[in-house]
Amino acid sequence: MSTAWQNPDSVSLMLDNCATWAVVGLSGDPNRTAYRIAKLLRERGKRVVPIHPKAPTVFGEQGYATLADVPFPIDVVDVFRRSEAAGVFADQAVKIGAKGVWFQLGVIDEDAFARTVDAGVAMVMDTCPAIEWGTQKRD
Repeated sequence: MSTAWQNPDSVSLMLDNCATWAVVGLSGDPNRTAYRIAKLLRERGKRVVPIHPKAPTVFGEQGYATLADVPFPIDVVDVFRRSEAAGVFADQAVKIGAKGVWFQLGVIDEDAFARTVDAGVAMVMDTCPAIEWGTQKRD
């Protein structure tokens, strides 16, 4: 069932028209979901920028400790954090001028959604690019 925070236009904007994705929580661990989804994003032609406190290089792309540290424009901020910790990244995404914010499956913060959309930035929550591209089934 689609909800306000899974607006098909917002999903399409990010998946079809946004090239540079900052993935919050991306480390070099291939066993982590963030790594697998970042790999899929790259396979679909996206530039993936790791955002992680340790700023690892992943897939040959230099990581950054914070979104504010990234020295080039970010189109989408994709957040792999628990719901209670995710909202701050939506706020940071608005601050850096991102076009979209994507909270992964199970990540929901209705207040952050309202703030982000009110600021004119598209936002999607509680889904995954793999689901939206049809490469995995939703539980």
